[in-house]
Amino acid sequence: MKWILSTIVILAVIIVGLSLYLQPNSFALCPYNQGEPVTREGCGPAEAIVAISGGDTAARTRAAVELYKKGWAPTLIFSGAAEDKDGPSNAMAMRADAISQGVPASAILIEEQSENTKQNAEMTRDLLKNRGISDIILVTSGYHMRRAMLEFTALTREDSVTVRTAPTDDSHWGWWWWLTPRGWWLAGSEFVGVMAFYLGGSNS
Repeated sequence: MKWILSTIVILAVIIVGLSLYLQPNSFALCPYNQGEPVTREGCGPAEAIVAISGGDTAARTRAAVELYKKGWAPTLIFSGAAEDKDGPSNAMAMRADAISQGVPASAILIEEQSENTKQNAEMTRDLLKNRGISDIILVTSGYHMRRAMLEFTALTREDSVTVRTAPTDDSHWGWWWWLTPRGWWLAGSEFVGVMAFYLGGSNS
């Protein structure tokens, strides 16, 4: 009986630890979380919202559009190459989705070449630099946020870009991720990806 209780406690610690570690949220302590911007430090508007494709791209797009409509930034940036090389890029598809949700085309920038998280950061950095943008809100799925934040922060540090995080739930991930095999696979693979980043081997 004692070992069963110990196992449950250890498992609970792992689940909570991974949940909190993988999805840092810069707005967790802001009033009303991700409601409208306020004057409190770290809770004011940014210069751009950057959403990267992958996982549930539609959910990431919706989250970015919602932040835009609440006034968090005047510009949306979508990043991601095409999954199907014969079709439009993910970034272009996200742009079309955002426009269908009422975002003016003039408020959207896209980066269509990146095929992994590191490239998302590299190629978005160039776009930010060219536009003089130094404060962004990064949007991606919760399980992917830690690794994406690390890549973006590392690659934009020289340009003094502030990177805030706004993780979103999607069809593959939520706070109940640990109830499904896919949830464990996502958590495990992302944790390995984070370790690879620290070891200098991140390329996905």
